[in-house]
Amino acid sequence: MSMTASTRGRSAGSTPATKGRSAGSTPATKGRSAGSTPATQGRSASSIPWALRTDKLVGSVIDSSTSLLAAQKHDIVRFAMGSPAAETVPAAAFTEIAGSVLTADAFDYGATEGDPGLLDALLSYLDSVGEPTTEDRVVITSGGMQGLDIACKLLVDPGDLVIVESPTYTNGTATVLSYGGDILEAPMDSDGLIVEALPELVERAGRLPKMIYVIPNFQNPSGVTMSLERRKLLIELAHRWGSVILDDDPYGLLRFSGDPIPSFGTLSPNDPLIFSVRTFSKMIAPGLRVGWVDAAPEARQLIVNAKQAMDTCTNLPGQRMVAEYIRRGLLDEHLRSLASVYLPRKIAMQNSIAEHFGESMSTTDPEGGFFLWATLRGNDVDFSTQDLFETALAEGVAYIPGPALSVGGKFHDSLRLCFASSTPERIEEGIRRLAVAVEKSKHLLASDPTR
Repeated sequence: MSMTASTRGRSAGSTPATKGRSAGSTPATKGRSAGSTPATQGRSASSIPWALRTDKLVGSVIDSSTSLLAAQKHDIVRFAMGSPAAETVPAAAFTEIAGSVLTADAFDYGATEGDPGLLDALLSYLDSVGEPTTEDRVVITSGGMQGLDIACKLLVDPGDLVIVESPTYTNGTATVLSYGGDILEAPMDSDGLIVEALPELVERAGRLPKMIYVIPNFQNPSGVTMSLERRKLLIELAHRWGSVILDDDPYGLLRFSGDPIPSFGTLSPNDPLIFSVRTFSKMIAPGLRVGWVDAAPEARQLIVNAKQAMDTCTNLPGQRMVAEYIRRGLLDEHLRSLASVYLPRKIAMQNSIAEHFGESMSTTDPEGGFFLWATLRGNDVDFSTQDLFETALAEGVAYIPGPALSVGGKFHDSLRLCFASSTPERIEEGIRRLAVAVEKSKHLLASDPTR
Protein backbone atom coordinates (compact mmCIF):
# COMPACT_ATOMS: atom_id res chain seq x y z
CA MET A 1 0.00 0.00 0.00
CA SER A 2 1.46 3.32 -1.02
CA MET A 3 -0.21 6.47 0.27
CA THR A 4 0.59 8.84 -2.54
CA ALA A 5 -1.77 11.23 -4.24
CA SER A 6 -1.84 14.24 -6.48
CA THR A 7 -2.82 17.68 -5.22
CA ARG A 8 -6.17 19.08 -6.28
CA GLY A 9 -7.39 22.62 -6.56
CA ARG A 10 -4.07 24.36 -5.80
CA SER A 11 -1.70 26.00 -8.22
CA ALA A 12 1.65 24.31 -8.76
CA GLY A 13 4.22 25.17 -6.16
CA SER A 14 1.87 26.84 -3.71
CA THR A 15 1.94 25.80 -0.05
CA PRO A 16 0.09 26.96 3.05
CA ALA A 17 3.12 29.08 3.83
CA THR A 18 2.95 30.95 0.52
CA LYS A 19 -0.72 30.69 -0.39
CA GLY A 20 -2.37 34.08 -0.79
CA ARG A 21 0.88 36.04 -0.73
CA SER A 22 2.16 37.95 -3.73
CA ALA A 23 5.57 37.04 -5.13
CA GLY A 24 8.35 38.62 -3.14
CA SER A 25 6.23 39.65 -0.18
CA THR A 26 7.20 38.49 3.29
CA PRO A 27 5.46 38.52 6.65
CA ALA A 28 7.56 41.50 7.61
CA THR A 29 6.20 43.61 4.74
CA LYS A 30 2.68 42.26 4.47
CA GLY A 31 0.04 44.95 4.60
CA ARG A 32 2.48 47.88 4.83
CA SER A 33 3.05 50.50 2.20
CA ALA A 34 6.58 50.93 0.87
CA GLY A 35 8.73 52.83 3.31
CA SER A 36 6.28 52.72 6.19
CA THR A 37 7.40 51.61 9.63
CA PRO A 38 5.48 50.45 12.68
CA ALA A 39 6.01 53.88 14.18
CA THR A 40 4.57 55.78 11.21
CA GLN A 41 2.05 53.34 9.76
CA GLY A 42 -1.53 54.52 10.17
CA ARG A 43 -4.13 52.26 11.74
CA SER A 44 -7.85 52.83 11.73
CA ALA A 45 -9.52 53.01 15.12
CA SER A 46 -11.54 49.87 14.42
CA SER A 47 -8.73 47.67 13.11
CA ILE A 48 -7.13 45.00 15.27
CA PRO A 49 -3.31 44.98 15.21
CA TRP A 50 -2.90 41.25 14.61
CA ALA A 51 0.50 39.68 15.14
CA LEU A 52 2.15 38.53 11.90
CA ARG A 53 2.13 34.92 13.12
CA THR A 54 -1.67 34.81 12.90
CA ASP A 55 -1.20 34.10 9.19
CA LYS A 56 0.08 30.69 10.26
CA LEU A 57 -2.88 29.78 12.48
CA VAL A 58 -4.69 27.38 10.18
CA GLY A 59 -6.86 25.60 12.75
CA SER A 60 -8.01 21.97 12.63
CA VAL A 61 -10.64 20.43 10.39
CA ILE A 62 -10.87 17.55 12.86
CA ASP A 63 -11.65 19.75 15.86
CA SER A 64 -14.00 21.92 13.81
CA SER A 65 -16.03 18.84 12.92
CA THR A 66 -17.21 18.65 16.55
CA SER A 67 -18.90 22.04 16.26
CA LEU A 68 -20.26 21.25 12.80
CA LEU A 69 -21.86 18.00 13.94
CA ALA A 70 -23.29 19.60 17.08
CA ALA A 71 -25.21 22.02 14.85
CA GLN A 72 -26.89 19.23 12.84
CA LYS A 73 -30.51 18.34 13.65
CA HIS A 74 -30.72 14.93 11.93
CA ASP A 75 -29.25 11.57 12.90
CA ILE A 76 -25.58 11.25 11.95
CA VAL A 77 -23.28 8.25 12.23
CA ARG A 78 -20.07 9.88 13.42
CA PHE A 79 -16.92 8.44 11.88
CA ALA A 80 -15.21 11.87 11.98
CA MET A 81 -13.90 12.60 15.49
CA GLY A 82 -11.29 10.24 16.92
CA SER A 83 -12.84 9.69 20.34
CA PRO A 84 -13.18 6.65 22.58
CA ALA A 85 -16.58 5.01 22.52
CA ALA A 86 -18.81 6.80 25.04
CA GLU A 87 -19.89 3.52 26.59
CA THR A 88 -16.25 2.55 27.25
CA VAL A 89 -15.40 5.66 29.27
CA PRO A 90 -15.06 4.51 32.91
CA ALA A 91 -17.42 7.18 34.23
CA ALA A 92 -18.65 5.14 37.21
CA ALA A 93 -15.11 4.39 38.37
CA PHE A 94 -14.11 8.05 38.09
CA THR A 95 -17.21 9.18 39.93
CA GLU A 96 -16.31 6.91 42.82
CA ILE A 97 -12.63 7.90 42.68
CA ALA A 98 -13.56 11.58 42.67
CA GLY A 99 -15.36 11.15 45.98
CA SER A 100 -12.24 9.76 47.58
CA VAL A 101 -9.44 11.95 46.15
CA LEU A 102 -11.00 15.34 45.40
CA THR A 103 -10.37 16.94 48.75
CA ALA A 104 -10.02 20.71 49.10
CA ASP A 105 -6.31 20.70 48.26
CA ALA A 106 -7.06 19.03 44.91
CA PHE A 107 -8.50 22.34 43.71
CA ASP A 108 -5.35 24.35 44.40
CA TYR A 109 -2.49 25.10 42.02
CA GLY A 110 -0.20 22.16 41.39
CA ALA A 111 3.46 21.71 40.52
CA THR A 112 4.13 22.55 36.89
CA GLU A 113 6.11 19.33 36.46
CA GLY A 114 3.09 17.33 37.55
CA ASP A 115 1.46 16.19 40.75
CA PRO A 116 3.89 13.89 42.63
CA GLY A 117 1.23 11.21 43.05
CA LEU A 118 0.59 11.00 39.30
CA LEU A 119 4.30 11.05 38.47
CA ASP A 120 4.89 8.11 40.84
CA ALA A 121 1.92 6.13 39.53
CA LEU A 122 2.82 6.83 35.90
CA LEU A 123 6.47 5.85 36.28
CA SER A 124 5.47 2.57 37.94
CA TYR A 125 2.93 1.84 35.22
CA LEU A 126 5.33 2.59 32.37
CA ASP A 127 7.90 0.29 33.95
CA SER A 128 5.28 -2.48 34.11
CA VAL A 129 4.53 -2.22 30.38
CA GLY A 130 8.16 -2.23 29.29
CA GLU A 131 8.55 1.52 28.76
CA PRO A 132 10.68 2.52 31.76
CA THR A 133 11.66 6.14 32.22
CA THR A 134 12.73 8.47 35.02
CA GLU A 135 11.09 11.40 36.73
CA ASP A 136 13.69 13.88 35.45
CA ARG A 137 12.46 13.14 31.91
CA VAL A 138 8.72 13.53 32.47
CA VAL A 139 6.41 16.56 32.64
CA ILE A 140 2.64 16.18 32.93
CA THR A 141 0.79 18.16 30.24
CA SER A 142 -2.74 19.29 29.49
CA GLY A 143 -3.34 16.52 26.97
CA GLY A 144 -1.18 15.47 24.06
CA MET A 145 -1.72 18.70 22.12
CA GLN A 146 0.09 20.73 24.76
CA GLY A 147 3.01 18.34 24.42
CA LEU A 148 3.14 18.95 20.67
CA ASP A 149 2.91 22.70 21.21
CA ILE A 150 5.72 22.70 23.75
CA ALA A 151 7.93 20.62 21.45
CA CYS A 152 7.40 23.01 18.56
CA LYS A 153 7.82 26.07 20.77
CA LEU A 154 11.20 24.80 21.94
CA LEU A 155 12.47 23.37 18.66
CA VAL A 156 10.91 25.07 15.60
CA ASP A 157 12.07 28.47 14.41
CA PRO A 158 10.49 30.26 11.44
CA GLY A 159 11.79 28.66 8.26
CA ASP A 160 12.91 25.40 9.89
CA LEU A 161 12.24 22.30 7.83
CA VAL A 162 9.97 19.71 9.50
CA ILE A 163 9.35 16.32 7.89
CA VAL A 164 5.86 14.89 8.43
CA GLU A 165 4.14 11.70 7.37
CA SER A 166 1.68 12.12 4.52
CA PRO A 167 -1.17 11.85 5.37
CA THR A 168 -0.91 12.98 8.98
CA TYR A 169 -2.71 14.49 11.96
CA THR A 170 -3.85 17.99 11.08
CA ASN A 171 -3.37 19.36 14.60
CA GLY A 172 0.28 18.33 14.49
CA THR A 173 0.98 20.14 11.23
CA ALA A 174 -1.09 23.12 12.38
CA THR A 175 1.17 23.40 15.42
CA VAL A 176 4.32 23.27 13.30
CA LEU A 177 2.93 25.95 10.98
CA SER A 178 1.96 28.17 13.92
CA TYR A 179 5.66 28.46 14.79
CA GLY A 180 6.65 29.20 11.20
CA GLY A 181 7.99 25.78 10.28
CA ASP A 182 8.19 24.66 6.66
CA ILE A 183 6.58 21.26 6.16
CA LEU A 184 8.01 18.54 3.94
CA GLU A 185 5.52 15.74 3.34
CA ALA A 186 6.96 12.22 3.13
CA PRO A 187 5.12 9.19 1.72
CA MET A 188 3.87 6.18 3.67
CA ASP A 189 2.99 2.57 2.95
CA SER A 190 1.73 -0.37 5.01
CA ASP A 191 4.91 -0.26 7.13
CA GLY A 192 4.49 3.40 8.01
CA LEU A 193 6.71 6.29 6.98
CA ILE A 194 8.97 5.28 4.07
CA VAL A 195 12.10 6.25 5.97
CA GLU A 196 14.43 5.07 3.21
CA ALA A 197 12.96 7.79 0.96
CA LEU A 198 13.92 10.61 3.34
CA PRO A 199 17.56 11.17 2.25
CA GLU A 200 16.49 11.91 -1.33
CA LEU A 201 13.67 14.20 -0.14
CA VAL A 202 16.09 16.07 2.10
CA GLU A 203 18.64 16.37 -0.70
CA ARG A 204 15.99 17.84 -2.97
CA ALA A 205 14.94 20.25 -0.23
CA GLY A 206 18.53 21.47 -0.01
CA ARG A 207 18.59 21.63 3.78
CA LEU A 208 18.43 19.36 6.80
CA PRO A 209 15.25 18.90 8.81
CA LYS A 210 15.11 20.37 12.29
CA MET A 211 12.45 17.88 13.32
CA ILE A 212 10.77 14.72 12.05
CA TYR A 213 7.17 14.37 13.25
CA VAL A 214 5.85 10.80 13.38
CA ILE A 215 2.93 8.86 14.84
CA PRO A 216 4.55 5.41 14.89
CA ASN A 217 1.72 3.21 16.18
CA PHE A 218 -1.69 2.91 14.49
CA GLN A 219 -1.03 6.22 12.82
CA ASN A 220 -3.63 8.95 12.61
CA PRO A 221 -5.17 8.89 10.02
CA SER A 222 -3.88 5.78 8.23
CA GLY A 223 -3.91 3.24 11.08
CA VAL A 224 -0.58 1.77 9.94
CA THR A 225 2.39 1.04 12.22
CA MET A 226 6.02 1.86 11.49
CA SER A 227 8.16 -1.27 11.19
CA LEU A 228 11.06 -2.02 13.52
CA GLU A 229 13.60 -1.68 10.71
CA ARG A 230 12.31 1.75 9.79
CA ARG A 231 12.34 2.92 13.41
CA LYS A 232 16.00 1.97 13.67
CA LEU A 233 16.79 3.73 10.38
CA LEU A 234 14.93 6.86 11.45
CA ILE A 235 17.00 7.05 14.65
CA GLU A 236 20.16 6.66 12.54
CA LEU A 237 19.11 9.46 10.18
CA ALA A 238 18.12 11.74 13.07
CA HIS A 239 21.63 11.42 14.49
CA ARG A 240 23.24 11.90 11.08
CA TRP A 241 21.28 15.12 10.55
CA GLY A 242 21.04 16.35 14.15
CA SER A 243 17.24 16.27 13.87
CA VAL A 244 14.76 15.68 16.69
CA ILE A 245 12.23 12.86 16.34
CA LEU A 246 8.89 14.16 17.63
CA ASP A 247 7.37 10.83 18.68
CA ASP A 248 3.61 11.32 19.04
CA ASP A 249 2.05 8.07 20.32
CA PRO A 250 -1.50 8.39 21.67
CA TYR A 251 -2.50 4.90 20.50
CA GLY A 252 0.43 2.60 21.30
CA LEU A 253 -1.26 0.87 24.24
CA LEU A 254 -4.47 0.34 22.26
CA ARG A 255 -3.24 -2.77 20.45
CA PHE A 256 -5.84 -5.47 19.83
CA SER A 257 -3.85 -7.86 17.58
CA GLY A 258 -0.27 -8.56 16.54
CA ASP A 259 2.92 -8.05 18.54
CA PRO A 260 4.13 -4.75 20.01
CA ILE A 261 7.11 -3.05 18.35
CA PRO A 262 9.71 -1.39 20.60
CA SER A 263 9.33 2.37 20.94
CA PHE A 264 11.98 4.87 19.90
CA GLY A 265 12.84 5.38 23.56
CA THR A 266 13.36 1.65 24.04
CA LEU A 267 15.50 1.36 20.91
CA SER A 268 17.63 4.37 21.85
CA PRO A 269 17.40 4.96 25.63
CA ASN A 270 18.08 8.45 27.00
CA ASP A 271 18.44 9.80 23.49
CA PRO A 272 18.38 13.63 23.51
CA LEU A 273 17.07 13.63 19.94
CA ILE A 274 13.83 11.85 20.88
CA PHE A 275 10.98 13.96 22.25
CA SER A 276 7.98 11.76 23.11
CA VAL A 277 4.39 12.94 23.54
CA ARG A 278 1.72 10.78 25.23
CA THR A 279 -1.85 11.25 26.45
CA PHE A 280 -4.61 9.57 28.43
CA SER A 281 -7.20 11.03 26.04
CA LYS A 282 -7.47 7.96 23.82
CA MET A 283 -6.80 5.40 26.58
CA ILE A 284 -9.31 6.76 29.11
CA ALA A 285 -11.17 9.95 28.14
CA PRO A 286 -10.29 13.13 26.22
CA GLY A 287 -12.12 15.38 28.69
CA LEU A 288 -9.52 14.63 31.36
CA ARG A 289 -6.96 16.71 29.42
CA VAL A 290 -4.04 14.87 31.03
CA GLY A 291 -0.96 13.70 29.14
CA TRP A 292 2.80 13.78 29.47
CA VAL A 293 6.04 14.37 27.61
CA ASP A 294 9.22 12.34 27.96
CA ALA A 295 12.36 14.19 26.91
CA ALA A 296 16.03 14.63 27.79
CA PRO A 297 16.59 15.76 31.40
CA GLU A 298 18.40 18.85 30.16
CA ALA A 299 15.17 19.90 28.39
CA ARG A 300 12.96 19.59 31.47
CA GLN A 301 13.39 23.09 32.82
CA LEU A 302 12.73 24.61 29.39
CA ILE A 303 9.60 22.46 29.12
CA VAL A 304 8.49 23.72 32.54
CA ASN A 305 9.22 27.31 31.53
CA ALA A 306 7.18 26.91 28.35
CA LYS A 307 4.28 25.35 30.23
CA GLN A 308 4.30 28.06 32.87
CA ALA A 309 3.75 30.58 30.08
CA MET A 310 0.67 28.59 29.02
CA ASP A 311 -1.31 27.30 32.00
CA THR A 312 0.96 27.09 35.11
CA CYS A 313 -0.05 23.49 35.76
CA THR A 314 -2.22 20.69 34.40
CA ASN A 315 -5.61 20.52 36.11
CA LEU A 316 -5.02 18.99 39.53
CA PRO A 317 -8.38 17.20 39.95
CA GLY A 318 -7.79 15.31 36.71
CA GLN A 319 -4.26 14.36 37.75
CA ARG A 320 -5.42 13.07 41.14
CA MET A 321 -8.16 10.94 39.58
CA VAL A 322 -5.88 9.45 36.92
CA ALA A 323 -3.25 8.65 39.53
CA GLU A 324 -5.75 6.77 41.69
CA TYR A 325 -7.14 4.97 38.64
CA ILE A 326 -3.65 3.70 37.84
CA ARG A 327 -2.84 2.84 41.48
CA ARG A 328 -5.93 0.64 41.74
CA GLY A 329 -4.80 -1.38 38.72
CA LEU A 330 -7.81 -0.26 36.69
CA LEU A 331 -5.90 1.02 33.66
CA ASP A 332 -4.61 -2.41 32.62
CA GLU A 333 -8.08 -3.88 33.02
CA HIS A 334 -9.58 -1.03 31.02
CA LEU A 335 -7.11 -1.41 28.14
CA ARG A 336 -7.88 -5.13 27.89
CA SER A 337 -11.57 -4.27 27.75
CA LEU A 338 -11.00 -1.73 24.97
CA ALA A 339 -9.15 -4.31 22.88
CA SER A 340 -12.13 -6.65 23.10
CA VAL A 341 -14.43 -3.83 21.95
CA TYR A 342 -12.37 -2.20 19.20
CA LEU A 343 -11.27 -5.29 17.27
CA PRO A 344 -14.86 -6.38 16.48
CA ARG A 345 -15.67 -2.81 15.45
CA LYS A 346 -12.74 -2.67 13.05
CA ILE A 347 -13.81 -5.98 11.54
CA ALA A 348 -17.42 -4.80 11.31
CA MET A 349 -16.31 -1.69 9.39
CA GLN A 350 -14.14 -3.69 7.00
CA ASN A 351 -16.96 -6.18 6.38
CA SER A 352 -19.48 -3.41 5.77
CA ILE A 353 -17.15 -1.70 3.31
CA ALA A 354 -16.65 -4.99 1.47
CA GLU A 355 -20.44 -5.50 1.32
CA HIS A 356 -21.40 -2.01 0.16
CA PHE A 357 -18.37 -1.04 -1.94
CA GLY A 358 -16.80 -4.30 -3.09
CA GLU A 359 -13.64 -3.60 -5.09
CA SER A 360 -14.39 0.12 -5.38
CA MET A 361 -12.95 0.93 -1.93
CA SER A 362 -9.75 -0.32 -0.27
CA THR A 363 -8.74 0.14 3.36
CA THR A 364 -5.78 -0.27 5.63
CA ASP A 365 -5.82 -3.07 8.22
CA PRO A 366 -4.70 -1.65 11.59
CA GLU A 367 -3.78 -3.83 14.58
CA GLY A 368 -4.92 -1.21 17.07
CA GLY A 369 -5.96 2.39 17.48
CA PHE A 370 -9.09 4.06 16.11
CA PHE A 371 -8.89 4.51 12.35
CA LEU A 372 -9.24 2.98 8.92
CA TRP A 373 -7.87 4.87 5.91
CA ALA A 374 -10.24 4.22 3.02
CA THR A 375 -9.53 4.94 -0.65
CA LEU A 376 -12.11 5.01 -3.44
CA ARG A 377 -11.10 3.14 -6.57
CA GLY A 378 -12.42 2.95 -10.12
CA ASN A 379 -12.47 5.16 -13.20
CA ASP A 380 -15.99 6.37 -12.49
CA VAL A 381 -14.99 8.00 -9.21
CA ASP A 382 -13.72 11.43 -10.21
CA PHE A 383 -14.74 13.62 -7.31
CA SER A 384 -12.96 14.66 -4.16
CA THR A 385 -13.95 13.26 -0.79
CA GLN A 386 -13.94 16.92 0.24
CA ASP A 387 -16.82 17.52 -2.20
CA LEU A 388 -18.48 14.24 -1.18
CA PHE A 389 -18.65 15.34 2.44
CA GLU A 390 -21.68 17.63 2.04
CA THR A 391 -23.70 14.87 0.36
CA ALA A 392 -22.59 12.35 2.98
CA LEU A 393 -23.56 14.68 5.82
CA ALA A 394 -27.01 15.12 4.30
CA GLU A 395 -27.31 11.32 4.17
CA GLY A 396 -26.38 11.13 7.86
CA VAL A 397 -22.73 10.09 7.99
CA ALA A 398 -19.60 12.12 8.76
CA TYR A 399 -15.89 11.45 8.17
CA ILE A 400 -12.68 13.41 7.65
CA PRO A 401 -11.84 14.02 3.97
CA GLY A 402 -8.37 13.03 2.78
CA PRO A 403 -7.28 16.51 1.61
CA ALA A 404 -7.77 17.82 5.16
CA LEU A 405 -5.01 15.47 6.32
CA SER A 406 -2.29 16.83 4.05
CA VAL A 407 -0.93 20.37 3.99
CA GLY A 408 -0.63 20.01 0.23
CA GLY A 409 -4.28 19.01 -0.19
CA LYS A 410 -3.47 15.50 -1.41
CA PHE A 411 -5.57 12.32 -1.09
CA HIS A 412 -8.72 13.63 -2.78
CA ASP A 413 -9.78 10.00 -3.24
CA SER A 414 -9.36 9.01 0.43
CA LEU A 415 -11.03 9.52 3.79
CA ARG A 416 -10.47 8.76 7.46
CA LEU A 417 -13.04 6.61 9.25
CA CYS A 418 -13.09 6.15 13.03
CA PHE A 419 -14.40 2.70 13.96
CA ALA A 420 -13.80 3.02 17.71
CA SER A 421 -16.71 5.22 18.69
CA SER A 422 -19.62 3.40 17.00
CA THR A 423 -21.26 0.03 17.64
CA PRO A 424 -21.11 -2.59 14.86
CA GLU A 425 -24.78 -1.90 14.10
CA ARG A 426 -24.16 1.82 13.73
CA ILE A 427 -21.05 1.13 11.67
CA GLU A 428 -23.09 -0.95 9.23
CA GLU A 429 -25.67 1.82 8.92
CA GLY A 430 -23.01 4.50 8.50
CA ILE A 431 -21.20 2.64 5.71
CA ARG A 432 -24.55 2.03 3.98
CA ARG A 433 -25.25 5.77 4.11
CA LEU A 434 -21.76 6.51 2.79
CA ALA A 435 -22.34 4.17 -0.16
CA VAL A 436 -25.60 6.00 -0.94
CA ALA A 437 -23.74 9.33 -0.83
CA VAL A 438 -21.08 8.06 -3.23
CA GLU A 439 -23.70 6.84 -5.70
CA LYS A 440 -25.53 10.18 -5.53
CA SER A 441 -22.26 12.02 -6.17
CA LYS A 442 -21.56 9.81 -9.19
CA HIS A 443 -24.98 10.63 -10.65
CA LEU A 444 -24.52 14.35 -9.98
CA LEU A 445 -21.14 14.29 -11.72
CA ALA A 446 -22.55 12.36 -14.67
CA SER A 447 -25.40 14.85 -15.11
CA ASP A 448 -23.13 17.87 -14.66
CA PRO A 449 -19.45 17.16 -15.51
CA THR A 450 -18.50 20.74 -14.56
CA ARG A 451 -19.20 20.08 -10.90
